[in-house]
Amino acid sequence: MRCLLVEDDERTALFIVRGLKQAGFVVEHAPDGDTGLSLALSESFDIAVVDIMLPGLDGLSLIERIRRHKVTFPVIVLSAKGTVDDRVKGLQRGGDDYMTKPFAFSELLARIQAHLRRTSSTGMTTVLTVADLTLDLIKRKAFRSGKPIELKALEFSLLEYLMRNAGNVLSKTMIIEHVWDYNFDPQTNVVETGICRLRDKIDRQFDKKLIHTIRGVGYVLEQRE
Repeated sequence: MRCLLVEDDERTALFIVRGLKQAGFVVEHAPDGDTGLSLALSESFDIAVVDIMLPGLDGLSLIERIRRHKVTFPVIVLSAKGTVDDRVKGLQRGGDDYMTKPFAFSELLARIQAHLRRTSSTGMTTVLTVADLTLDLIKRKAFRSGKPIELKALEFSLLEYLMRNAGNVLSKTMIIEHVWDYNFDPQTNVVETGICRLRDKIDRQFDKKLIHTIRGVGYVLEQRE
């Protein structure tokens, strides 16, 4: 699952990003409203967490603009303001939920998961399937030919990215930026290591392999005859 976090306070952002990554989310962090708007309109997300008080474009204006562009993923509003009028305004401007700072991360995570469950009931994709491989994004479970596969958080995120882009060749740079969330270092072998571990879990016991190496280019997940 991909979450957009728009938060200018560095400590709060680090707190949320760390918790969401531990819960298996891929997180894109924007430190201001303009960057948040650009990401929301150019990339695909399952949910967003948006602070109200932001440099440049404020959070409520950001939410209004993405709604005007027919962006429908759920948005949880964060604010130090907690009056009834503030909460009503946040919901009227396009937010789906409203949390007052300070907050417990466990509650934020529970609300995120609740919204994702609701979106799954309205037809949004929360289960990915390629051949006999299935990934349940809400329950965070993987199966191949009905057999459960135990995945660590990063392995889950890597498999989700491959499955969302099934049939497309993904370079190491693309994978590392989307799954590990930092700029590509040609000296690192984290992608190769991650792919190797994933193959060991989803391909090793099966005759038909799904993860393929495109030499000199990257990797692709697809069923081949």
